Amino acid sequence: MAGQVISGAFDSVVVRQKSDAKLEIGQLLTAETSQGKVLLQAFNLVYGSQLSQQNLEMISGMKLESDNDLELMDAELRNYTLAFLKPLLLLQNETIRVCKTLPDFFSNVNELEMEDIKFLEKPKNPLLLGNLRSGSKIVDADVYLNGAEVFSHHVLITAQTGRGKSNLMSCLILSALQSDYSGFLILDPHDEYYGRNKTGLKDASGKVVYYTPNNPPAGARTLTINISKIRPSHFNGVTFWSDPQKEALYAYYRKYKAKWIEAILIEEDESLKSLFHEATIAVVKRRLLQLLNLELSNNEIYSKGIFDVNSGISTVSDIADDLENSKAVIIDTSSLSSQIEILVGSIISSELFGRYQNYKTTGELKDKPVVSLVLEEAPRVLGKDVLEQGPNVFSRIAREGRKFKVGLIAITQLPSVIPRQILANIGTKIILGIEMAPERKAIIESSAQDLSQDDKAIASLDIGEAIVTSTFSKFAVPVKIPLFETLITSKETNYKTEFVGLRS
Repeated sequence: MAGQVISGAFDSVVVRQKSDAKLEIGQLLTAETSQGKVLLQAFNLVYGSQLSQQNLEMISGMKLESDNDLELMDAELRNYTLAFLKPLLLLQNETIRVCKTLPDFFSNVNELEMEDIKFLEKPKNPLLLGNLRSGSKIVDADVYLNGAEVFSHHVLITAQTGRGKSNLMSCLILSALQSDYSGFLILDPHDEYYGRNKTGLKDASGKVVYYTPNNPPAGARTLTINISKIRPSHFNGVTFWSDPQKEALYAYYRKYKAKWIEAILIEEDESLKSLFHEATIAVVKRRLLQLLNLELSNNEIYSKGIFDVNSGISTVSDIADDLENSKAVIIDTSSLSSQIEILVGSIISSELFGRYQNYKTTGELKDKPVVSLVLEEAPRVLGKDVLEQGPNVFSRIAREGRKFKVGLIAITQLPSVIPRQILANIGTKIILGIEMAPERKAIIESSAQDLSQDDKAIASLDIGEAIVTSTFSKFAVPVKIPLFETLITSKETNYKTEFVGLRS
């Protein structure tokens, strides 16, 4: 027994802690009711005493200043800890439902036991989140959600630097690649997921495809994209164009289609030039050369980066094909500018989103896997200041993607700079620890479950500890994220095929 219910309200049950128990913020506990057990979670701890504050201060002063061995009689009865708990679930045999009742007055509060989590079961399309966590204690039970549902309705991973965001993302991809329900497009600005010189996703599965512009290792592919695959809309969210510049881009695209960039850079089209100021065309030409890292010499276009006039014709379609085959496609953007990285993501995402929209029209969508786009530093394309300049393909996927089985996995330290409408559309949020109050507030206000009392729990999350709030879970689940290297080792020895998961 850990304590006893003594007072409180539905959203704040007050429990007196037993003297030999040590409750923690976030700890899972159970209490009895006439209808079954109530699963509760501690969200605050305070001191309680039968002595007045004046007496407590006097006793403290005597011990501090007189250096005596003064001891209270029945100290464990007079001084104690009060825990404030919130009800999570009502457990009835092996079924669960949302709790709408209080535990019985003076009912015993007990630490979580394995029989209390029998409701955890294997879901369809299992996605490993980690071990169930009770405070800082790891429970011997894996937590799974339906990965196809989770990824199609978008995921937000938020934490301060060094809390394990990349480790978590690698673990999620490793888990999903054991099945065929999802593919992943990973824009990797730190070249850390593939594992070029360390353990990485290349060691986890044969379904990993790696594109890099820098000395591709054996089995990898060179990242080259033909400029004919670029459309004016791909620049949305990449860079700002004035209205005349944007009109010029679309005018050339309407007339020249796939050759529109070459036409701007080389052709002397008097009919189009007459529609725009000479300076407008000159600025557009200069900016395209700079953005795409191209060089113009003797009326010939030369590539100095990943965009090319001759090669890379099939790169975008090849990547989309791999994603449709439930593969993880990692694109090394560590040597690219932020603008080029976003442009690459925009080109591929537009191609994929267009395909999946067409599949829904033809009735083929039900046979396709979910595809998730992994965005590091997501505010670069989903931030309020970016979207004020106009929508882009990523914001459109955030709003409409779930209807077409295309989802986003947005990774950020600053969820507060993402508009609330987009945060509200993200069905699953994995919180790894946020120290800044404005960022905690943004997450709490947009979560699938009520986290209004979890501010302290979020702030106190240690490395690898997380809270998962999802529309596909009955409650916000505290989990301990495993180390990716540990999962790789266990996979090589005896990968787990029978497991339990969290029922939605």
